[in-house]
This record gives sequence, structure tokens and C-alpha cells, in this order.
Amino acid sequence: MRRRSIFSTIKKLGKPIFTTRELSFLSGKSTSAVTQSLNNLVKEEMVIKICRGLWAREAFESLSPYDIIPYLFSRERAYVSFISALHLHGIIEQIPQVTTLASTAHARTIRTKVGVFQVHRIAPLFFTGFGWYKESGSFLIAEPEKALVDSLYLSAYKKKRFGYFPELHFQKSFSFKKVKTWISKIPSQKARLYVNKRLKEKMGTGSFSSGC
Repeated sequence: MRRRSIFSTIKKLGKPIFTTRELSFLSGKSTSAVTQSLNNLVKEEMVIKICRGLWAREAFESLSPYDIIPYLFSRERAYVSFISALHLHGIIEQIPQVTTLASTAHARTIRTKVGVFQVHRIAPLFFTGFGWYKESGSFLIAEPEKALVDSLYLSAYKKKRFGYFPELHFQKSFSFKKVKTWISKIPSQKARLYVNKRLKEKMGTGSFSSGC
């Protein structure tokens, strides 16, 4: 594809982030031809290659890892949870180095030019308790109480994961009653007992604090 042709197709999409498949469908060209043209634009610093099959028009500095989450999962759903969700909800002040996601698919690490994503598997029956970020955002996120329970739940299976939390700051709207409700929904009895134990330990150490 010619440079003018590929750029015209990108503009027709009207999105800052796009996939090779989208351009191929819109242009009628093969994915290999589109990929070759896009790689040429990358060399000219006119397009950013985020990861395989995913590209962006915007400058690297203006992209957020959260912007590309919907594009990373074509056949499954995932939501932001664990440490990342606790940070976005203002419960943890420290900015996470990676974006943590919950999924029913196998656990893996996804490395992109925008950021690193750690996907943690949870049981399908426990894949709930999330919604759109700020109700109208572009990605799904666990509600505050579920994000905390997800973290403790994962540590029941992987002891080194979320074995330590920085100080947690909870607003008055945070409901420990909801936390207990989510714990009761954990499919495994052994995991439920472990999470309840961890929660009591955390509450007993004073690592939780209440906000305004």
C-alpha cells in the first residue's frame, strides 16, 4: 500500500488506536501488505507499534496503558483488578509498575511499548464484581471491595503474589460488609478460609486506615 493510501485508511477509522485487522478489512488489502506499510510508517516515526497487530497514531507519551486494554483481548474479557484497581480507586497511593488484570483465561504477561500487563486467572464463577471505569470509561474495573478480595484470593493460590500491601486508605464509602459478601462467593472453601484469615491479619496489624 502507498503511504497516502494507508494514511487515508487510518483517518477513515477515526481512532487513535487501531489494529492491523481493522485496516485490512477497511482497505481490502491483505494483513501482510498492511503490516508492511505500517512498519514503514514506524520507521518514519509516523505511527507507533504498540505490540503485534496493534498500532497508534498518538505520541507515545500521550498513551495510557488503560487505553489499550480493550484491544488486548479479542476472544475473552478481562478487567483491571488487584493492585492497579486499588490504586485507581485511591486506596493505594503508590503507582503500580505493571497493570494487573483478572481474566478466566490462562495467566500471562503481556509486554507492549505502552506498558506491561500481568493477567491473573480467577475462577469463572468468581469473574464478577466489575463495571466500566467511572461508568463511562473504555475499560472494565473491579469495584473497590472486589479488588481487595481478588488480591487476597490470588494470594491463596500464589503465596508470593500480593503477600504484602502498602498502607491501604479506605474512604467512608468502602464497605467491609461487601468485602465479606465477596469472600463468601469464593468457590473454594479452602481459599475462603485463607482469605478470611488474611483479612483478619491485615485488620489486626493496623495496615488499614479510614479516609474522610
